[in-house]
Amino acid sequence: MERFYNTHFELLDSVKSHINRELKNEINWQNRLIGIKGTRGIGKTVFLLDYIKSNFGNDKSCLYVNLNNFYFSSHSLVDFANEFRKIGGKVLVIDQVFKYPDWSAALSQIYDKYPDLKVVFAGSPVMQIDESNLYLKGKVSSYHLRGLSFREFLNYRTNNSFSNYTLNDLLKYHVEIAKDILVKAKPLAYFSDYLQYGFYPFFTDKANFRENLIKVANLTLEIDIPYLQQMEIKYLPKLKKLVYLLSENMPHVPNISQLSSSIETSRATVMNYLKYLRNARLINVVYNGEQEDSKKPDRVYMQNSNLLHTVSMILPSSSALHETFFLNQLNYENKVESNGKKGEFLVNNELTFKIGNSKRITANSSNVFIAADMEEVGLDNKIPLWLFGFLC
Repeated sequence: MERFYNTHFELLDSVKSHINRELKNEINWQNRLIGIKGTRGIGKTVFLLDYIKSNFGNDKSCLYVNLNNFYFSSHSLVDFANEFRKIGGKVLVIDQVFKYPDWSAALSQIYDKYPDLKVVFAGSPVMQIDESNLYLKGKVSSYHLRGLSFREFLNYRTNNSFSNYTLNDLLKYHVEIAKDILVKAKPLAYFSDYLQYGFYPFFTDKANFRENLIKVANLTLEIDIPYLQQMEIKYLPKLKKLVYLLSENMPHVPNISQLSSSIETSRATVMNYLKYLRNARLINVVYNGEQEDSKKPDRVYMQNSNLLHTVSMILPSSSALHETFFLNQLNYENKVESNGKKGEFLVNNELTFKIGNSKRITANSSNVFIAADMEEVGLDNKIPLWLFGFLC
């Protein structure tokens, strides 16, 4: 156990002042079993360590462990949790939980056997920790750590503390909100940077961002998806080729037959691959009507604009970047669908948003809004595109 504590404190010492993440205010930390999902590179480990450092400091009642450790290849996680609580442990923080065989069953046993122990765990977005997981049903509180919103990025770059807003707030008061923000910062001066590298917090490391993001995407494809979806590794080249083909034409209007021919597999497999990529948060898919796994998406986007800039060998168009940004920021807490028209989205079954240059498009009804690029302050139903980055 002492070796685990040594690693624990070494990691805590390595944590510097990082970007404030909104999720920490959304989690009910009193729950006994808390699951946090997030893609590689999104900052899950730093998020966990920051939680420990802020709330426990050097208190040994909390311990961070990474299940990549070879120790857990021959030792029971349940027994480890019991040993920890016997020496006064109260909060066990587990990283890379899906690397442990039958991890959900083990967590369920810990929850049932040791009511005096709280467990916070993190892992891949492909993990099932919702109501479909029979072991954890009714026990776990599940959360998703997403990439940085434009608001979080702007706060970091300008040393501000702007708050987030609801969609209803933006629709009603966007002019006043934008003017209040402009007193303290010039959002458009940072917007292009955000689209290129602001979604992933490792941009602060000042390393080669694009190369690091390529590594993150490849590790997701090579490890997370095959491991959790039971996909044979020999099919990985087909999955990678699909990602590349999608990225070269964004937003992609998928022709499933053509894609299946290009990667030499069946239509059903292409549909499964799209589901895998969506669940792994590498792409976003938009349906015309209700989302169904057996239904062909109306449009496919990279999950965020940083990925689009990085994966595609073609310079992305401004319209593709702006639609990708809008969808990424909106679909966290809103239902976003296609209405069958290019550059438009149907939100929450009733609101139409047109993305683009406000001089070329108009809002012709009270339920139609323009997400206008290169506008600091909007007017009536014309809302600056950047302001949708303040929804989270």
